[in-house]
Amino acid sequence: MKYTVLSLFPEIIDIYFASSIMAKAVSRGIVEYRPVNIRDFALDKHHTCDDAPYGGGAGMLMLPEVLGKALESVISAASGRVIYLSPGGRPFTQDLAKELVREEELILLCGRYEGIDQRIIDSYVDDEISIGDYVLSSGEVAALALIDATYRLVDRVITSESLEEESFSGGLLEYPQYTRPEIYGTLQVPEVLLSGHHENIRRWRLRKRVEKTLSLRPDLIRRGKESGLFDGETRKLIQELGGDRDERDTGHRSLPDEG
Repeated sequence: MKYTVLSLFPEIIDIYFASSIMAKAVSRGIVEYRPVNIRDFALDKHHTCDDAPYGGGAGMLMLPEVLGKALESVISAASGRVIYLSPGGRPFTQDLAKELVREEELILLCGRYEGIDQRIIDSYVDDEISIGDYVLSSGEVAALALIDATYRLVDRVITSESLEEESFSGGLLEYPQYTRPEIYGTLQVPEVLLSGHHENIRRWRLRKRVEKTLSLRPDLIRRGKESGLFDGETRKLIQELGGDRDERDTGHRSLPDEG
């Protein structure tokens, strides 16, 4: 998997690729990274990369000539998908992360200021993606979120077992996790996790996943039911825990603790 990141501040991205699991993936040749400094393609000695928008309005836009030259330097017939990180893009989800990781290369364009000239989007961008319904001053932050969500899905970066029961796998959030000590303050690890009974642990974890998803993200339950994602055991738990009572409920739900 290769990431090519176009940015006015590539040092922000550099630090991430030199850290933790990502650094190991890069050193093992599983992930490749190419930083591109947009300022290197500026047309004047001051490295100007922005100007005022036509029609007036607050803020500045990144210059199309500069961005065009930067993109032309990395785009080839073998290149992957060109993505512009934008609050106006389609929402980034775990399913989209799984789709993107199938690409050989992702070319990520990080915006700044008020954004970029629409002609760059029309001419070069394959996909506009938003990481959430809020506005950031830094496209680099959004790019890092997308990178982090995708590279960990690349084969051999982390174990497949670690991906099986994460949040959003199977349409549910992840179950609660515990480690040593058994007692922290007045709180104790649930006895079932100390029992060594693998089937009871599996059932407890599934129940907790359903409880948590009903409480925090009932929209995921509705979506999973509509798409036929859940097996019979999960559907039975949803019904038992009251997930069929009010399909319109989008608030938090109080659920019993089966500790």
